[in-house]
Amino acid sequence: MSKILEETLLSLPDACSAFPGRKVSRATLHRWRLSGVRGVVLETVMIGGRRLTSLEAIKRFLDAQNEQPVDSMTATDRAVRSAVARASLKARGV
Repeated sequence: MSKILEETLLSLPDACSAFPGRKVSRATLHRWRLSGVRGVVLETVMIGGRRLTSLEAIKRFLDAQNEQPVDSMTATDRAVRSAVARASLKARGV
């Protein structure tokens, strides 16, 4: 675990306004903490039944997003991911 507990903690509703440019929805923050974006997940911590993040975690998340190339997946990577997704959906009967 990172040193998030030593950082400037924010509740997720407060963190919605902490992103530069415009406000981000709470649903987006939850998606970023669970699924991430291009392999980068927003760090959060649960304290007293409340989900928190930090200003520093937001900065790390944004920095990591800007370091990665826009299209880092090769055609083979996309084909493999697509095949895995199709197999998963077929197994679920979709």
